[in-house]
Amino acid sequence: MAKLAKSNYQTGLEKFDRIHKSTNVLFNVIFIAISIVCVVPVLFVLSISFTPEKAIQDFGYHLIPKAFSLESYTFLLKQGTVITRALGVSVFVTVIGTIIGVLLTTTMGYVISRPQYKLKGFLTWVVFIPMVFNGGMVSSYYVNANLLGLKDNVWAYILPLAVSSFNVIICKTFFRSTIPDSLVESAKIDGATQLRIFFNIVLPISLPVLATIGLFLSFGYWNDWFQAMLYIDNSKLNSLQALLTKIMDNVDYLSRNAATMGVSSAELARSMPKEGARMAIATLIVIPIACAYPFFQRYFISGLTVGAVKG
Repeated sequence: MAKLAKSNYQTGLEKFDRIHKSTNVLFNVIFIAISIVCVVPVLFVLSISFTPEKAIQDFGYHLIPKAFSLESYTFLLKQGTVITRALGVSVFVTVIGTIIGVLLTTTMGYVISRPQYKLKGFLTWVVFIPMVFNGGMVSSYYVNANLLGLKDNVWAYILPLAVSSFNVIICKTFFRSTIPDSLVESAKIDGATQLRIFFNIVLPISLPVLATIGLFLSFGYWNDWFQAMLYIDNSKLNSLQALLTKIMDNVDYLSRNAATMGVSSAELARSMPKEGARMAIATLIVIPIACAYPFFQRYFISGLTVGAVKG
């Protein structure tokens, strides 16, 4: 009798999980359309980067190039060691900045998520207020460049972006809703210190939020060029994004002012792969960070299963 009642109960719930066949087809069509909308611009960028400048001028943009050429990438590779050095700076900033940012953000989020901490209300306001108001660019520049001495220093890329109020609030919400107080209290009874509780108990079961914050930070560091514009005058410390932005600006400048140059300079400006170089720059910037996403995705999925209750 109990088995029959359980079977009827499950049958009653299953009817809410059923999806009509036509509805399922509609959902699939919608998701395919959204995927195409996301993928087609990327394919356009890649296609244009392999299209000669003359073909772009004659035929415009095409998803399938009318002609194939590597002149845009050759133009960028002629920069040689400059791009290699800038790539090294970007990789260093992204890796070190992400590690430092995740450590600081999760630590602060965990502290203000604990109900026993007496200053959690005050610190929550300290974190929340910069989300609404900030000191402005002038004060930030003065503090970073003059007080902290970050002018022409690689740490100018890392420290200003290491902690975000938004990321701290995400961590606080996650820790408060996911980490039970009983787990922390049990560890205290066993004699664990706060640092041991945080690093050995809390972080291993918090991989989803670690992956999320790490993804936000790595994207932010990799795509940032604004810090270089503010604080970096030494060309040897240019990041990849700052260097490629300057290259693109130079291409635009030469193209706009070709008429005022000498014959050889004007010919050089006309022959430069202006549009193709733009797309090649975008491709060089996107590919490395796109390759990093599966790394975070893997840890995000594994984090969801850590500590799961087995029946």
